[in-house]
Amino acid sequence: MSRLLSIAFLFLIIGSLLGVCAQDHRDGMTATAEAARNTTRERLRALLESIGQQKDINATFRQNDKQPYNFVGVMKDGLTNVDSLEVVIGVTPDATIGFRIYPHYKGSYVNLEKAKDGAALMRKLLNLSDKNFLFWGADSTGDVFSGYTFTLESGFPQEAIIVVLRSIRNTDRYVGEMRPMLDGSTAP
Repeated sequence: MSRLLSIAFLFLIIGSLLGVCAQDHRDGMTATAEAARNTTRERLRALLESIGQQKDINATFRQNDKQPYNFVGVMKDGLTNVDSLEVVIGVTPDATIGFRIYPHYKGSYVNLEKAKDGAALMRKLLNLSDKNFLFWGADSTGDVFSGYTFTLESGFPQEAIIVVLRSIRNTDRYVGEMRPMLDGSTAP
């Protein structure tokens, strides 16, 4: 009987070890990957704190309460077509840093469903993705954004992140080109 209990206990231990390994696989992150993600987040935090207030960026970034790997900042100065640009920067579990810049136009997000001519707006986004430094898209709710994604295979891209942050204000000009599709007003 004790031999049978020992075998059952052994199977129980093996089963729980396999369950832990399977859980790591399901979560998609090992302890090493999570530690690397945390290190990247802290490096990004330090960079955003040090350069966010520079005149050509001028945005205060804060960690998102609901998404601890995201930082959010708002740019308002020097914009002629939009009220503001909401900048969301996230460190993904896949070893990338993703930028999503949401223009706020006339008090709300630019949205495909609310646009005067959504089909023309979508064509414009595709065209801009072909011609711009930043790509353009829409999220699952139809809110329009520009974006950029870095892979971290070659390390933390500090200088490249600064270049992207300095390029974000150009988004304002392209939203100006979208105005006829958004509300029928003329582009500047």
